[in-house]
Amino acid sequence: MTEIKFSPEAIADLEQTKAYITEELCNEQAAIGTVAKITKRIRMLSGFPESGAPLSSIVYFETDYRFLVCGNYTVFYRIENHTVKIVRVLYGRRNFIQILFGEPSDI
Repeated sequence: MTEIKFSPEAIADLEQTKAYITEELCNEQAAIGTVAKITKRIRMLSGFPESGAPLSSIVYFETDYRFLVCGNYTVFYRIENHTVKIVRVLYGRRNFIQILFGEPSDI
């Protein structure tokens, strides 16, 4: 089995997702369910680390990032040696390229 590690940003993303759904949408059960669904999909990567699509299949440059769509959220990760590193967990309508890679001139 492949080990899964979370970046501090990914942990913060999950915490912010739960807080937003709980506080702004006033639905704690939905918040718990959403985070549970995301973490369940992430746990599946321990057995199938390459099950997410390569990010380079949908962007115009090469990258070693992979991604999983989990409802309205997208999990971005990298495979490093025998470890899956969860880099970010972002709401699907956010500008993930800017968040992951910075301004276009930085790429």
